Amino acid sequence: MRFSVSHKTFYKYAQPASESVAELRLCPMSGPCQIVQSRKLLVEPEVPVGSFEDYWGNSVEYFAIPFRHTTLKIASSSMVETSPQESVEYCEDVTVAEARQIIARSSLKAIDYRRPTRLVPVGKVLRCLNRRFISSNAYIIETALSLNEWIYKNFEYVPGATDVSTPLEKVLEMRKGVCQDFAHVMLSILRTGGIPARYVSGYIEHVDPTQPNSELVGAAASHAWVEINLPGDRWWGLDPTNNQVVGERHIKVAAGRDYHDVAPFRGTFRGVTQQNLDVAVEIKRK
Repeated sequence: MRFSVSHKTFYKYAQPASESVAELRLCPMSGPCQIVQSRKLLVEPEVPVGSFEDYWGNSVEYFAIPFRHTTLKIASSSMVETSPQESVEYCEDVTVAEARQIIARSSLKAIDYRRPTRLVPVGKVLRCLNRRFISSNAYIIETALSLNEWIYKNFEYVPGATDVSTPLEKVLEMRKGVCQDFAHVMLSILRTGGIPARYVSGYIEHVDPTQPNSELVGAAASHAWVEINLPGDRWWGLDPTNNQVVGERHIKVAAGRDYHDVAPFRGTFRGVTQQNLDVAVEIKRK
């Protein structure tokens, strides 16, 4: 499938900011299931924009505005072609214990995705859930699909119920949240069981124009899901918000240990002032 992606961010300051700096993770990834055919980034006020690849392999763009300004506009536009993930049939008979052993021998990078973080902790409740879902003798693919389905069926998608500072324990208690929360829940359970997994940010096509009853749930601005590291250094995407294997309607932007590693905008400004933020994202199939 081919999509145009438009992501516009507009900050308005009540009083002029004397300067500001920012990092952006808005450029879609090119990889086995996705090709970025074109990309544009516009920043107003107009300033030089640099770029680099971070530790996790994400494209990061950055800029500084060293003068007074009352607004900041960022417009990212891309043309992206997606394709289905490759089959994971080769892993259907691989147990969790076997997968752990194979990955531990072959992928040093996967160690980073087994460790807890502030947003993806390990605790008593998570250890109980881990024992419920992850058995060393169970098949890795079957285990992941069961966990994906359990989160979908037992958590309610409620925008505004949480924010990025809401502890995971609170999300587990409320059983409600958004895609970011559900991805963190799944990551915590998987990592508690020694299964390397990472957080993915991106976009989804909410409605398939060719199919009835095809709506996918997700945030208007961006979406989040999980990728599990499988033997053979394969990353397999699952979307617990929609109980789906990630497919052509998912557009991948960045991956990391948790939301903090892949936040679309990270920045600060100098000045004592209030700010208003507007974000508009549009995904169109071509």
